[in-house]
Amino acid sequence: MTSTSPTPLSETIKVDIGVCTYRRPMVVSTLKSLFDMEIPEGVIVRIIVADNDAEPSAQTSIDGLRATSPFEILYVHCPKSNISIARNACLSNCQADYLAFIDDDETAPRDWLSQLLETARESGAEAVLGPVTAIYGADAPEWMRKGDFHSTLPVWVGGEIITGYTCNTLLRMNAPSVEGRRFALALGQSGGEDTHFFSHMHAAGGRIAFAEKAVLSEPVPATRASFMWLAKRRFRSGQTHGRLLAEKKPGVKRIAQVATAAAKVMACTGFALLTCFDAVRRNRQLLRASLHMGSVSGAIGIREIRQYGAAEAL
Repeated sequence: MTSTSPTPLSETIKVDIGVCTYRRPMVVSTLKSLFDMEIPEGVIVRIIVADNDAEPSAQTSIDGLRATSPFEILYVHCPKSNISIARNACLSNCQADYLAFIDDDETAPRDWLSQLLETARESGAEAVLGPVTAIYGADAPEWMRKGDFHSTLPVWVGGEIITGYTCNTLLRMNAPSVEGRRFALALGQSGGEDTHFFSHMHAAGGRIAFAEKAVLSEPVPATRASFMWLAKRRFRSGQTHGRLLAEKKPGVKRIAQVATAAAKVMACTGFALLTCFDAVRRNRQLLRASLHMGSVSGAIGIREIRQYGAAEAL
């Protein structure tokens, strides 16, 4: 295989790729896309599949891929229906310099890993994020496709990325801010475990870089192509954000945080009314209102709503 890096890596680098799966047949397509990757010279790749189902439902499919895989595949059964347990299994079983994460409904282009590694090398960052492009079906509403509400990009605050996600990321495993860190089990069914992980990693001195060209693609199933699914997702994200902020703002400062978030809810609702005839702008403001409502909820200590498990299997 040939390298897509501008310059070859000077020493052997080991990379494990973690794929957490829960009753998704599409994981086979995800792995096959990894098999076709162009691997930079001196890079050794292994794949870790963490099956989060109560029964080892993915094992037969994974075993069937071993004969055609150019990489070693480690299958780990994590029967708890808790995504944090599966992610932590990838961390615990990683024996490499880097651990990359890709979701079990995404597909990778040939240069995905090369782009992540190149950005890691150039930036020296402890974590690298890549974008995820949503692929909408014919059943998705026009406003959703036009506004592209499902694609994933990092958010910059003051010129830096202070939190991240696991749907497209690379971690430097020997970094002090990463080594020994685990995903919060309490968030493993609600979501927000990735925000929690990366926010604390950043607070511990970990830098997060962005690999613009390390693009993954993800189809949007009919179950997610609705305003209510997006609103629930934004609300849960707001809960995690509000709780993380509240950890640093006890007493009166927390009251101010709640008041600010509540004011943002009102402002976004007002903007939604002003743009009520423009579906994209209206719904974007309503989803922002949902985010800030979640922030209020998280700040006052309401537990994150459950988002993962059997309902999210397909």
